[in-house]
Amino acid sequence: MSLATLRASDVTDAEIAALAAWVDDLAVFPRPSGRNQAAGIVGKVQRWAEFIISGIPPSVASSYSAEMQAWVNQQIASNQFDAITCEHSINEVYVPVEIGRYIPKSIVNIHSSVYGTCAHQLAGEMAEFPGRDRLSLPLLKRYEQRYCQKFSHLVVTTAEDQRQMAELSGKQAVVVSNGVDLALFPLREKDPGGHSLVFIGAMDNLPNIDAVTFLAEEIFPLVCQAYPQATLTLVGARPTETVKALAELPNVTVTGKVPEMTPYLHAATVCVVPMRTGYGIKNKTLEAMAAGVPVVASDRGLEGLEIDGLEIDGKNLPLRALRANTAGEYAAAIGRLFDSAELREQISRNSRRFIEEGYTWAIAGHQYEQVLLS
Repeated sequence: MSLATLRASDVTDAEIAALAAWVDDLAVFPRPSGRNQAAGIVGKVQRWAEFIISGIPPSVASSYSAEMQAWVNQQIASNQFDAITCEHSINEVYVPVEIGRYIPKSIVNIHSSVYGTCAHQLAGEMAEFPGRDRLSLPLLKRYEQRYCQKFSHLVVTTAEDQRQMAELSGKQAVVVSNGVDLALFPLREKDPGGHSLVFIGAMDNLPNIDAVTFLAEEIFPLVCQAYPQATLTLVGARPTETVKALAELPNVTVTGKVPEMTPYLHAATVCVVPMRTGYGIKNKTLEAMAAGVPVVASDRGLEGLEIDGLEIDGKNLPLRALRANTAGEYAAAIGRLFDSAELREQISRNSRRFIEEGYTWAIAGHQYEQVLLS
């Protein structure tokens, strides 16, 4: 197996060495900095023009590495591979349209539809630049429809993504859920009690920025009305200025990058996942459930999971998380968990078992293997 990847600035040499142990040939390339791109209005117009002409979104073009492309081309030309896979659709650009002439099986693992996400953000009035995104929407649709055609197989993480990609591309995608490394997210040994909330995730990601802003500014004040000593910890790397500013709110902490997420999960009474945009299964939800931390999450935060078993609807099903979508619903659900150690224990036990039985990387790996062998 050969693997090529771009290296982010926060990836260590030890992590690269650990990755190399899993493959026969590892090629790591520096991530383009984008410093050669023009700034200001001139740069925006230039990138927009390139998007229209090439059909490749600026988010993809800005991270494109000519060095990695040359390596990929060399590997394809060697005629020694039975399959080529792309992790995340942003890497589809390295795979030529005529890939089927050289490698019989080509797979793209689509974490979520870029067109679907943009459309959802616009519909919910959560787009960072709505004017730009309205203009981009038809171009994103064309881009997604086009790149899907060159691959023999599409892989997505949820049934909702499967439906979206079928509508966009006319091709049936295979659902392979994400997973959790149970050794990295062990079940917590005890319930810490108290009134502490936690959110985990990359803090430069637009859906996460929206979620933590909603949590800190609208949900948490309602929680504090009933529980004045409550605390909220926002854990994740690369916090933007918007996220950093939330630390100025009473009882809110923004950690930035931490060595491990697990200690913060284990120390929290409840994990809140108030996602309002962004498709695909949420690793942050899976990781909290694996750690045995009771989760209160939105429909978006619970996407891809067995929904009926997550609702309080009177059915005789194991309760694995609490659902909420409005600030009031979140405050009520969090209050229920704060007030009941028995309920926290029930959800902790059920959610861990749920992950063990259906959402480990071993299970996901087996499912992906079936796609490769099909």
